[in-house]
Amino acid sequence: MADPGPALKDLHDESQSLDEVVARPETDWSAATPAPGWTIAHQIGHLAWTDAKALISVRTPDAFADELRRALDGGDAYVDTAAVEEARKPRGQLLAEWRDGRAALAEALAGAAAGARFPWYGPPMSAASMATARLMETWAHAQDVHEALGLRPAPTARLRHIARLGVRTRDFAFAVHRMAPPAAEFRVELRAPDGEIWAFGPPDAEQRVTGSALDFCLVVTQRFDPDAADLVAVGEDAAAWLRIAQAFAGPPGAGRRGAAG
Repeated sequence: MADPGPALKDLHDESQSLDEVVARPETDWSAATPAPGWTIAHQIGHLAWTDAKALISVRTPDAFADELRRALDGGDAYVDTAAVEEARKPRGQLLAEWRDGRAALAEALAGAAAGARFPWYGPPMSAASMATARLMETWAHAQDVHEALGLRPAPTARLRHIARLGVRTRDFAFAVHRMAPPAAEFRVELRAPDGEIWAFGPPDAEQRVTGSALDFCLVVTQRFDPDAADLVAVGEDAAAWLRIAQAFAGPPGAGRRGAAG
C-alpha cells in the first residue's frame, strides 16, 4: 500500500502556501475568482467544507452514506450551496476552521490503518489517494485565488502528485461523460518545472500526450483551455481525453475555454 506521508507533506506545504496569501490583511476575500459567482471566501469555504467531509469519511466511514444521500438530494447545486453558506461566515472564523480542519484530516490520514479505504463521492480511496485528492483540490482552488489577485505562483515538484492523479482518472473522465474508456493505456510524458520528464504508461503506447506538467495539471483540474495548453496529443482518443479530463469527483465539469493559466 502506498505511504500517505509524501502526499501529506506536500498537501501541508500547498495549503500553507495558499494560507499565507489569503491571511494577508490586504487580501480582499470578496474579490471575484474565475469560478462564476465564487469569491475568495467561497474558495476557502469550499476547501474547509470538503476537508470536513473527508474527515467524516476517514473517522466515521459508515456515516458517509448519509452524506452521499444529501449530495444526491442536493443535485448539481449541492456544492455551490455549501460554498455560499461557508462564505457567509466571518473571515477569521472561516480561516480558523479551514486551518483546524485540514490539520485534523492530516492527523487522521497519517494514523489510518494500512489498507484502509474510505468512501467518497467517487470511488473509495486509500489514505494516500485521499491526501493526493486534497492536494489536487487545494492546488486547483489556489489557482483561482491567485488569478483573482493577479498573482502567478511558481510551479513546484508537488505537481507530480496531481499529474499522476490526472493520468489515473482517465477512465473516470470518460465514464462521467457516458463514453467508453479506451481499452489501451496512454503514454504521458510531462516536462516538470525543473526540466525533468515525468512519464506514465507504457513507452510503446500508440496514444500519447506530451508537454508541460503545469499545463497538464491545469487541464485535468479544468483550470485551463486544453486547446491553448502546451500539450500535444497523438491519437483521437488522447485528444478526446484532454477535452474532458477531470481529476476531481462529481458530475462532468464545464471546463474553461479561453481562460488564463
